[in-house]
Amino acid sequence: MLRVAAYCRVSTDSTDQANSLESQKTFFEQYISLRPDWELYAIYADEGVTGTSRKKRPEFNRMMNDARMNRFDLVLTKEVSRFSRNILDTISCTRELKRWGVGVYFMSDGFNSLEPDAELRLSIMGSFAQEESRKTSLRVKWGQERQMEKGVVFGHSLLGYDVSGGQIRINPEGARIVKLIFHKYGVEKKGTSVIARELRESGFRTLTGEGRWSPGYILKILKNEKYVGDLVQKKTYTPDYLTHAKKPNRGMETAISIRAHHEPIIERELWEAVQRRIASRNRHANPGAGHSDRYIFSGKIRCGECGSVFVSRSRRLTDGTLRRYWRCSGAVYKGSARTAQSPSGCSIGRRLRDDIALEMLRRSLRELKIDKARLVEDITRMAMEEITKRENAQPQTRGYEREIELLKKKKERVLDAFFSGNISKEEMRMMSRKYDALTETAVQKLNSVVRGSPPRGAAISEEEVRAEAAAIAEGGKAGDIFLRRMIGSIVVFKDGSCELRLNSLEQTWDYLIGPAKKSGGVI
Repeated sequence: MLRVAAYCRVSTDSTDQANSLESQKTFFEQYISLRPDWELYAIYADEGVTGTSRKKRPEFNRMMNDARMNRFDLVLTKEVSRFSRNILDTISCTRELKRWGVGVYFMSDGFNSLEPDAELRLSIMGSFAQEESRKTSLRVKWGQERQMEKGVVFGHSLLGYDVSGGQIRINPEGARIVKLIFHKYGVEKKGTSVIARELRESGFRTLTGEGRWSPGYILKILKNEKYVGDLVQKKTYTPDYLTHAKKPNRGMETAISIRAHHEPIIERELWEAVQRRIASRNRHANPGAGHSDRYIFSGKIRCGECGSVFVSRSRRLTDGTLRRYWRCSGAVYKGSARTAQSPSGCSIGRRLRDDIALEMLRRSLRELKIDKARLVEDITRMAMEEITKRENAQPQTRGYEREIELLKKKKERVLDAFFSGNISKEEMRMMSRKYDALTETAVQKLNSVVRGSPPRGAAISEEEVRAEAAAIAEGGKAGDIFLRRMIGSIVVFKDGSCELRLNSLEQTWDYLIGPAKKSGGVI
C-alpha cells in the first residue's frame, strides 16, 4: 500500500473559486480514493500565502518534516506553481524528498520528481512559475500605488487613529493621549524620557494595551505626520519579490504623499513647532549617541552595576535653582530593579549630582602627580586637537551645501525633461530616485559635520589655550572644552563609591557620594 500525501495552496491574489482550498482538498480525497493501492496519509494546505517564500508556509514545512520522518511515500500536487513559485525552493525541496525516498507527482504537468529527466522539466516549469510570480508582484504593486494615490490607507491602526477598509478615523481615547504627548513636548518643553515616565506613572496604556512607554516610542509619535492630517505611504519597499523582506525607503522608490488627507489630531502650528524642537535637539547630538556632547559629562559616567551610560536629568528647587544630576539609563528606561517583566532593569539606586561630579574632576586635576609643564603641554595639545577638528568642519559644510543645491537642480531638470516629453516616466522615476538617494547621503554628511561644528565667533588662539592650560595646572578653573577633553570616565558603584579616570593617564581617583536619596557631597 502506497502512503500518499497531498499539498495544496491558495495564494493571496487568487480569486478563482475552482482553486479554493476546499475544492482542492475534495479533489485530492476523491482522486486518492479511486486508487485501491493508495491510502491517504494527510492533506497539507496553506491558505492565503504566497508561493515564493518557504518561510511563510507552515503546512509546507510540516509536510517536509513528516517526509523526513518517513510517514508517506508520495506527494500529490496540482502543478509546479502550487508547489512553489521559487525555482530554487522547487529544486532543493524535491531533491530533499528524493533523498528520503519520497516522490512528488505534478498532476497537471504529468511527471514525477523521481523520473530521470524530472529536474530538467522542473527547472523549465519552475522558471515559468517564478516569472509569473514576478509579474503578479508587479501588478499588485502597481495596483496598490494607484490606490495610494487615491488616498486609500494601507497599514495598521496607530495610537489615536483606527485604520479599517482603507479609511483612517480618529479614536477619541487614543487621540487624548496623543494631544497630551504633543502638549508636554511642544508647550511644556519636557523631554521624551520625562514624558514616557509620566505616562507610565499616570497609568496610560499604549496601543497594545501595555504601559511600556519608552522615549523612542514617544519620539516616533512626535514625528508621525499622520497626526497633523498628512499621509505619507511607501516608507518601506520590497526589493526582492521572492523573500518579501521590507526595507526602509530612503529614496529608492518615490513615496506617495497627500497633504491634509484626513482629520488631524494636532494643529499644524504645534506640529511644526515640535518638528523644529526635534531638529534643534538633534543638532546637538552625535549620530546614534543621543545628546552625547551636550554637557561635560555626557557619555562619560557609567554604571558599575549594569554597565549602562548615565543620562542627565534636572529638577528645579523651591528657590528656583535648576539642579542637574545623572542617573543610570538602565534604571531610567528599563526599571529600577531586575524583574521578570524588566530583566534588563538596574538596581544601583544611585545618582550623581552634576556639581559634585565637576568638583571631583577639578579636585583630581589639582592633585595630579605629574610635571606641571608636561600637564600644560598635554592639556594644550588635547584642546587644540578638539578645536582644530571643529574648525576644519566648517569648509566641509559649504561643500555639502553646494552639492545638495546642485543635486536639486539636476532633479528639476529631470522633471522638466519628463514634462517636455523628452524622457519616459520610468526614466524620470529612475533618475529622480538616484538624485534623491545622493541628496540624502549629502544631507546626512552635512548634518554629521554640523553637529561637530563650533558656534560662530568661537575661534580661539593657541596662546589663549596655553594660558588657560597653565591656569588649570596651577589649580584654577577650566572651561568646558578643557574639562570635556580631560575627563576619561567616572564609574559609579552601588555602595556610593566612584572611580574617576583622566584621559591618557593611568592614575585613578576614588570618591564617595552620600546616601542614595540625597546624593551627598564628596568625601
